[in-house]
Amino acid sequence: MPLTLARPGQQMCIRKITGKDETQKFLCNLGFVAGETVTVVSEISGNVIIHVKDTRVALSRQLAQRIMV
Repeated sequence: MPLTLARPGQQMCIRKITGKDETQKFLCNLGFVAGETVTVVSEISGNVIIHVKDTRVALSRQLAQRIMV
């Protein structure tokens, strides 16, 4: 399922990243790689705030849909 369907506070494991190569590389550089544990912190006006590798990252809903958990 895409990360956008996860409830806030729920820890999920990334299964794969979909999309174009540029999108995958961008998300990988932010720390979103297969096997990594992420937590959805909140969702604010279409943006999703995600805790990954001791950092909080805000992603657009479109980018968050590329992350399969």
